[in-house]
Amino acid sequence: MKVPVSWLSEYVDIDMSLDDLAHRLTMGGNEVDAIERTGWIDNVVVGHVLAVAPHPDADRLRLVTVDHGSGQAEVVCGAPNVAEGQKIAYASIGAVLQDAYSDEPGKTRKLKRSKIRGVVSEGMACSVRELGIGDDHDGILVLDDSAVIGTPIGEILGESVLDIELTPNRPDCLGVVGVARDVSAITRSPLKQPNIDFEATGPDVNSLAQVEIADPDLCLRYTATVIRGVNIGPSPQWLQDRLTSIGERSISNLVDITNFVMFELGQPLHAFDLDKVVDQKIIVRRATEGEKLVTLDDKERELESEMLLIADPDRGIGLAGVMGGANTEISDSTTNVILESATFHGVNNRKTARGLELASQATLRFEKSLRTGLSEVGLRRATKLIAEIAGGEVATGIIDVYPGKGKEQDSVRLDSNHIERILGLKIENAEVETTLGNLGFDLDADGDGWEVKIPYWRPDISIPEDLVEEIARIVGYDNIPITPLAGRPPQWQPQPEMDLRNRVTDALSQAGMRETISYSASTNDGEARVALPAETTSALKLRNPINADYAVMRRTLREAILNTVARNSRTWRGPIAVFETGRVFLDYGEGLPEERQMATGAFAGPRNELHWDASTVGSDFYDAKGAVEAVLDDLGIEAVFKEGEDATFTPGRTAVIKVASASHAVIGVVGEVASGVFSQFDAEVESVAMFELDLAAILKVMQDTGTGLDKFKEFVRLPASHRDLSLIVDTGITAGQIIDIANRNRIVTSATVFDLFEGKGVPEGKKAVAVRLIYQSPNKTLTTDQVGKIERQILKQLADELGAELRVQ
Repeated sequence: MKVPVSWLSEYVDIDMSLDDLAHRLTMGGNEVDAIERTGWIDNVVVGHVLAVAPHPDADRLRLVTVDHGSGQAEVVCGAPNVAEGQKIAYASIGAVLQDAYSDEPGKTRKLKRSKIRGVVSEGMACSVRELGIGDDHDGILVLDDSAVIGTPIGEILGESVLDIELTPNRPDCLGVVGVARDVSAITRSPLKQPNIDFEATGPDVNSLAQVEIADPDLCLRYTATVIRGVNIGPSPQWLQDRLTSIGERSISNLVDITNFVMFELGQPLHAFDLDKVVDQKIIVRRATEGEKLVTLDDKERELESEMLLIADPDRGIGLAGVMGGANTEISDSTTNVILESATFHGVNNRKTARGLELASQATLRFEKSLRTGLSEVGLRRATKLIAEIAGGEVATGIIDVYPGKGKEQDSVRLDSNHIERILGLKIENAEVETTLGNLGFDLDADGDGWEVKIPYWRPDISIPEDLVEEIARIVGYDNIPITPLAGRPPQWQPQPEMDLRNRVTDALSQAGMRETISYSASTNDGEARVALPAETTSALKLRNPINADYAVMRRTLREAILNTVARNSRTWRGPIAVFETGRVFLDYGEGLPEERQMATGAFAGPRNELHWDASTVGSDFYDAKGAVEAVLDDLGIEAVFKEGEDATFTPGRTAVIKVASASHAVIGVVGEVASGVFSQFDAEVESVAMFELDLAAILKVMQDTGTGLDKFKEFVRLPASHRDLSLIVDTGITAGQIIDIANRNRIVTSATVFDLFEGKGVPEGKKAVAVRLIYQSPNKTLTTDQVGKIERQILKQLADELGAELRVQ
């Protein structure tokens, strides 16, 4: 919200520097983001047009003689409105002005002496765009006749503007009076309220117009006045200046008044040409599906049935609280006006504006659910200004259709001891009454506290804590004393579930995966795509889901991970490695559902980034298995991977993860996702490898076996010996069986399968498995004979138990 200081000063006296005022407002909850100063330009002064003559060599240009207080200058000017006797903004050579012909915001240019069509121009007569105080460039800025020649333009047009970053709960500060009310409370300076009294001499308003609210759930109140015989024309200079100072364009006196009151009080208004309203009757109703309306921007809008429409008996004439219709627009020929000031349903107003991509200053205010009392105040203020500026006869009375009467909360009970309980310090009763009184609250005191009436401009007040916040921010948060913590600090309590989740997250991140976060809700159809096991519990339905896509609590993370892979594959051609840790919700029908912690991850696309020295082979089962091994190694858990079945994964490319030392407890699954499953996710990669870890099962294993504790292992300084074995085994033999046998020998510190081959040169029903063994003794350097002896023992065990043979090349 931009608040010009000169405008603010009309309602409250400011006797402090702008920097101090900005600080006080910020500490009072309305953060001043910046102080903008406009109109102060060196080498620009008030000039007096002495003569206007035609240019000798250009029909559209004229030669203007200007008295600038220190002499006279001749400038070449193309403005159509320049005339003898005017007071103008004269820029001499060296002035830095806004570049009126550039599309780049804020671009400036330094004025130089130039020859235009053979005539030297000694400066410029400026438009508001060149001065940086508006957008109009159709003509020069004409100043008031009282301006003194030679006065620096900053003293005439200079303005300081507070750019306030408002919180969403303070729509009252979307009006200058609302900010002034805060300044008044902070500085204890009286607030000067705008005058809303007007003289009504016309016939009864109800004899001139009618209003009907067909859908009272979307329109809580509709007030209107009728003014006949108005004169549409330019606004007075003070009104134009007010709008210009906040970046608004002057249109006509009547439209400018409605905009002025909106920025003054925070209440949007709209004026209709009464003679264009059929039967002079306004109906507030929902639009019919597909109904069309041409809005003031000359665009035809197709409406939906939940959009609120201002209509007459024949057609729509405006979108409620968003934009008026072109068919009842105020024009130069308008003489009779019906002025609207209403209270519309905030959420519905926001949905309408969003649906039509038609956000406006009115929507910005209505969507915050204004109180109904503000509509009448805004109406009376605008009616008064119309009568003063545009003339005309105001009808007697106001139209006031008020279906929401009595439905708003009127007051809040505030106990004096509640203030101390919330803030932690004692605020004297007199201070409370003064502070809230200065903010416009009426207080009815009793022995223990007050019954506080909610003002018509404060929709954010509903509970005692709201009032306590008002007291705290005006007293000043920086004035609340700091109280050191007392007593003993709380003892640390172990949180094994959280600690495990953090360790798993760290391990997967270190393995090069990226963490994702998805919604905790899904749909039955969405989860059905991953072919959940038959024993999975039924989904837990939500009574009030945010939309149909989040109707049940999720029972797996698999769907979310595959969605993420698919979405990324459509925009990214590099490696995809993502994981999520989070809760799934299993409803066993007894009490609350079980919230089970799971970790699920997936690999897709190429294994490495595109590089001349790196493989471009795709990710597969072993990438997912490697990530699981990295996690389990960090946790100190020795697990085995056994071939298993899971409907989500491809048969023969699926392994169940078990812990032998914990009675072969199952802690997860890893595999390549079945093509029939993955094809339902609209991905642009052919395959994906995925793992799922049950963190609750892992935690139980760690607690039962005592694993997972950080233990110091001395670094072995003696050299290691690397040997590779190429074995021929039956196709049914797993890599895990070979590694288990190799690891039985305490001198073997690592056993890794690095190649697998079936085909030419290998007997049918057999496969070649290449295993790398690392031998290392903690006590001595191993000789070649010692390594060979250990290797022969391992080969004998492999032959006896698995029928393995050394492959002869």
